[in-house]
Amino acid sequence: MAIHNPSQEWLDQVQEPTLDPDRAIVDPHHHLWNRGGWTYELKQLWRDTGSGHNITQTIFIECGANYFDEGPKHLKPVGETSYVVGFAEKSQAGQGSKISGIVAHADLTDPHLDEILDAHVETGKGYFRGIRHSIARAQHPESMSIAGKYQEGLSKSEDFCQGLRRLSERGFTYDCWLYHYQILEFRDMALAAPDTTMVFNHFGTPIGVGPYADNREEIFEQWKEDVAAVAECANVVAKLGGLAMPDNGFGWDLRDTPGTSDELLEAQARYYHHAIHCFGADRCMFESNFPVDRLSISYHTLWNALKKIAVDYSEEDKTAMFSGTATRIYKLID
Repeated sequence: MAIHNPSQEWLDQVQEPTLDPDRAIVDPHHHLWNRGGWTYELKQLWRDTGSGHNITQTIFIECGANYFDEGPKHLKPVGETSYVVGFAEKSQAGQGSKISGIVAHADLTDPHLDEILDAHVETGKGYFRGIRHSIARAQHPESMSIAGKYQEGLSKSEDFCQGLRRLSERGFTYDCWLYHYQILEFRDMALAAPDTTMVFNHFGTPIGVGPYADNREEIFEQWKEDVAAVAECANVVAKLGGLAMPDNGFGWDLRDTPGTSDELLEAQARYYHHAIHCFGADRCMFESNFPVDRLSISYHTLWNALKKIAVDYSEEDKTAMFSGTATRIYKLID
């Protein structure tokens, strides 16, 4: 299945007043690309981050875009870092939110890992923060819009675990996208690299399409247990978001109108509250996962929903989840 670029007109059908507009937000998870007729670069990012909420800084997360066409295969992902640095520098000089960090890609099993990291550092001009080499592998890719295709058994590879540990030795973070049935694999990875700061993306992506569509409650109950087990690893922090992807199965991407903040609250709040309970607010950060979640909901509406989810938490906890945790984990200047 292919993903489409939703029109701004479709998203603009939902209009809501901005909640808590002065609260500083660091968005620790967004992408940039220009492919398949879909452009999401600084202009489009600023349109979203400037739509009402106080988005001060953002972190770019690798998405396999703009790799080098030539040169050694292991260094081709550095092309994405080069591509994003240009936008990061423009953002620093502009009036919108600042792209303040880059999480790039490297094959952690590659014997040239240090060379790859060195190239990201040099090309990154101070923005490079870490690596995402995900383990997401779809068991039923035919029913999914964005099917992860990473190598089976990757998480159990000793070379992979050595790469995870090397990130810690070099002072870099590790981000990971995975599916709900891989959460305990991720837990084992965290145990194998206890000194590496590991970022658990998108709640572990509970799938809600294809053969999983009618099993949401069963999946949720197992998900709760598995998330609690991961949270016992002190080196893991959680990104709270990314549940509006089509493969989560909430269906807003298929409607004539996008989701509202109240609909997201009703459908997803229990995932957020459970993760916050398990990890603690100081190990949680709200994320947008744009433009992927843009398939279901507008950026403005999404952050309204996140603020509704956070309404009963303390001011200290809110600050952690909206900006503090991301600032600390990605070593940003507050």
